[in-house]
Amino acid sequence: MTKVSVEIPDELLADLDEHVGAEGKFVNRSDAIRASIRKTLDRLDEIDERQGRIEGDDA
Repeated sequence: MTKVSVEIPDELLADLDEHVGAEGKFVNRSDAIRASIRKTLDRLDEIDERQGRIEGDDA
């Protein structure tokens, strides 16, 4: 798996950390960031499909 370095504002990282760990939704920061990227890309695909920029699977 490729590693990527990014700069993240402290406020955003603090918000992310609230969702990570034993009491959170994700086991670690990497898991949370990957899930967020997947969800964002899925939403962008849905928008592109609605706008006619890509064809849906059933087209």
